[in-house]
Amino acid sequence: MPPTGAAAGAPRAIPHNRAAMACPPPRPPRAVRALPRSGVQAAGRAWFARALRLLLVALAAAAAAGIATAASAGAPMLVLQHALAVAADTPRFPTDVPAQLVALPDDWAVSRPGLPGPVWYRLGFDAQGVESSGELYAIYVERVCSTFEVQLNGRRVFVGGRLEEPVTRNCQHPQLVPLPAALIQAGGNVLDLKVAGDPLTRVASRQRAGGLSAIQLGRHADLAPLHARRHFVNVTLPQVSTAVLVLLGSLMIIMGGLNRTYSHLAYFGAFAVGWGVIGARLWWSEPPLKSYDMELLLVSFMPLVTLAAVLFLLRYAGGPKRRWIDGVLYAQCLAVPATLLAAGADRLHAVATAWYVLFGLQAVAAVVAHLQATWRHARARFWPMAAILTLTLAMVGIEMFGQQSLLAGPWLGVSHLLMPIACVALGMHMMREYGRALQTVEADRRSLEARVREATTQIERNYQQLAELRVEQVTAQERKRIAADLHDDLGAKLLTIVHTSDSDRIATLAREALEEMRLSVRGLTGKPVRLLDALGDWRAEFVSRLAQTGIEGEWSAPADDTDHTLSARAYVQTTRILREAVNNIIKHSGASRCVVHVSLLGGQFQLTIQDNGRGIPLELDGQLDRGHGMSTMKQRAKQLHGQCLVESGPGYGTVIRLTLPLEHDVALG
Repeated sequence: MPPTGAAAGAPRAIPHNRAAMACPPPRPPRAVRALPRSGVQAAGRAWFARALRLLLVALAAAAAAGIATAASAGAPMLVLQHALAVAADTPRFPTDVPAQLVALPDDWAVSRPGLPGPVWYRLGFDAQGVESSGELYAIYVERVCSTFEVQLNGRRVFVGGRLEEPVTRNCQHPQLVPLPAALIQAGGNVLDLKVAGDPLTRVASRQRAGGLSAIQLGRHADLAPLHARRHFVNVTLPQVSTAVLVLLGSLMIIMGGLNRTYSHLAYFGAFAVGWGVIGARLWWSEPPLKSYDMELLLVSFMPLVTLAAVLFLLRYAGGPKRRWIDGVLYAQCLAVPATLLAAGADRLHAVATAWYVLFGLQAVAAVVAHLQATWRHARARFWPMAAILTLTLAMVGIEMFGQQSLLAGPWLGVSHLLMPIACVALGMHMMREYGRALQTVEADRRSLEARVREATTQIERNYQQLAELRVEQVTAQERKRIAADLHDDLGAKLLTIVHTSDSDRIATLAREALEEMRLSVRGLTGKPVRLLDALGDWRAEFVSRLAQTGIEGEWSAPADDTDHTLSARAYVQTTRILREAVNNIIKHSGASRCVVHVSLLGGQFQLTIQDNGRGIPLELDGQLDRGHGMSTMKQRAKQLHGQCLVESGPGYGTVIRLTLPLEHDVALG
């Protein structure tokens, strides 16, 4: 056979008269010619294939594009499509038995119906330049069922698992086998494969019947991406879908079990868990039972899944319960294993196929009954359910046709992917309905509880308001008493000192203390101050104090149309910050001019004080909070949820920026 896409240094297939060594192949009989592709090409099934292609055209196109891209990027590969086959359970390829030339892929159901394995396959290839190139070569086997052993030039290089019962089940696992460079010769390489599998009659699905696909030979680096993609589709995705379905199904069983009104959720959960368990056959390669026992167990599990699916659809539709249907479904769970045991291992496939057809008809009948009842009683959810159930039936149909090899492998991969998606979509749809139903059921209870809570809250609110009002009244009275005491007692004495003291120093201190006391009294009264009045007081005090010391003062404030007010606390603290800043200018700055600018921007009150004095000395850099009242000013601003920033440099004067939010203690108008 000439190599496909041969290139310099690539392996080259050799005629089988060289590969057979001492075993010359006889002329292949006509019955063993290359088989036509599956029944998809038959005219009677063409409509079904076209419908599936229309449904999955986007996914198929994406997969085809990915495969084409990968194939175009890789190096040439050799596809081995013919081999010598001998049925023998020997440690090596038997050379004393006549071999039969078969075409790959080899389906045992056609080439050797009813006969079990193992089967030896011998292939040959030339590899000029490969042994000296230093690159690792490998063979890629897309399907070998159930498992196999590989020998290169008489030396074992790979074993896929157990070759005797219980046989490793690698039907869905693609195999990538590295070929040791030390064993590869320039010409006359012999590749022997021992395949262990079961005949079609002893398995429930044609997908698990013995056989071997075509073998690709090439560089390991070129075959690894192909193997990874196929392994992801055939193994990883089924593993993920199994976990998702089991988790979703367990949750739905719990939800349905807690509320018997929603028993359909429990049936759906059982169906999801059952389908997830059945999906485990795609990736579980080391079952503890023999092949026949596993096939028997798998088919016997199907009536339980069918029971869960049918009862879910009937319960979810809301129609009356029909006990006879439940009885038939439960009796069917006992009849399936009984008929399989009675038929025997050699008729397992025929009996299982008949049951699968019956299960499919039951599912179709349940879907039709469900949609009819939904159309009559719950038309709002008819179309979502129709779409999801149609997709589910299509996937079940693909699975059934695939089991009879009436569809190619890629379609089965699509069913393995979309069936869990359909189940998850249906589960999410029901969970949303379940949530809405719970909200509706609990609405009356919540309404009654809300009324009780409202009455209780109103009573508590009344008591709280009375308590708060009492506290406010007591607080206000206490503040007024303190303010009156300060004004009548301390204020009168300070005023007496101001007018009677012979010392100007004492009189000045008494006058300043009197002003501070009046400011504190004003804060205690709690009455808000109009911002215009506050600005007027600050401007008068600012200009007066600077004029007394010979410093020119300039005041800039908003127009008179502002209607904001300040809380008494904000007014007092801002006054003290301004006084402290003016004190610093008079005592420490040596300035001749000072400018104050007031603005209202973005809901914030901003006060900027700038002088042209000598600035803060360098030795005080980083220690501004320790002197000149800076720490006090910043603390007062922080108490009002604002900030006070100081900018200064030797010879450049000092700028104090006070920013207070009008939304908090500085309020607002």
